[in-house]
Amino acid sequence: MNVLNDIDQRSREIFRRLVETYLTTGEPIGSRTLSNDSEISVSAATIRNVMADLTDVGLLHSPHISAGRLPTELGLRLFVDGLMQVGHLTPEERRAIEAEKSAGNIENLLEEAASRLSGLTQTASLIVTQKTDAPLRHIDFVSTGPGKALVIIVFEDGRVENRVIETPVNLPASALIAAGNYLNARLNGRSLHEMRASILDEVETNRAELDLLTGKLVRQGVAEIAGGSSDVTLIVRGRGHLLDDAAEQDLERIRMLLDDLEQKRDVIDALTAARDGEGVKVFIGSENRLFSLSGSSVIVAPYRDETRKIVGVLGVVGPTRLNYAKVVPIVDYTAEVVSRMLK
Repeated sequence: MNVLNDIDQRSREIFRRLVETYLTTGEPIGSRTLSNDSEISVSAATIRNVMADLTDVGLLHSPHISAGRLPTELGLRLFVDGLMQVGHLTPEERRAIEAEKSAGNIENLLEEAASRLSGLTQTASLIVTQKTDAPLRHIDFVSTGPGKALVIIVFEDGRVENRVIETPVNLPASALIAAGNYLNARLNGRSLHEMRASILDEVETNRAELDLLTGKLVRQGVAEIAGGSSDVTLIVRGRGHLLDDAAEQDLERIRMLLDDLEQKRDVIDALTAARDGEGVKVFIGSENRLFSLSGSSVIVAPYRDETRKIVGVLGVVGPTRLNYAKVVPIVDYTAEVVSRMLK
């Protein structure tokens, strides 16, 4: 913000209008274009001088193919932080964000939120969420071959997950049934993480009164179910929007961005780092390590569960020429609605 403090009000207004025009057109902006702007009442010569000064202080740059100017990453950052006039959501946009159909199913709720977010912003949307430690309704062990078994896990919220685990060799069918019965008697209505320690303690001290092979199966099943998957997952929607209206010179940048989005663990790490704090965060170009080479911007906000604990991050990724004034309130309100629905 120090740079903006060093320039006068007229220069600020010219800079603001140049950035707003660029975000609308995607083209370098020349002094003639700004001199025709009804909000600017100075000559083209004066505008040229101001643009030269703004270039000298690092807020604008001139691509070699044009006499016009483009905002630098620093310029965009200062615009977003100090000059941007954030828009208001229309009633239609609010209704679209609130159009929830999957109450009670968190995974579907988040997927619908990602689709709506992508559609409203015409960008790729991203949601990082922690896998819930949900209460269990039922567990079954089914043999799939020598040394392998399928664990069918039914959660209280209706979700079903299947995991393949290794089992002791020559395990009888009776052991599979006994292991399922043992866990169901202790887990019904409670989460595995909640009961894991006490179950393992029972098995280790033989208070579970299980035979050796069944006890080994229970230990293996508990370890795989409780710790066999990632703590977080990534939902991406709207990759195709990144190619819409992309100029030919942007295609390589878009290809790099799509490649970045395939690196799910890196995306999760990058967005998880944005969880701390309140409200919307905007990362422009090199400010985000993962997307720096593709010159992309990321706009994200955290969402919370019923205890107000931050449980995930949602947002969008696209070119630095995003309509920040429009996208920021959409991301913010989507995070608010998702938090409300999680209650």
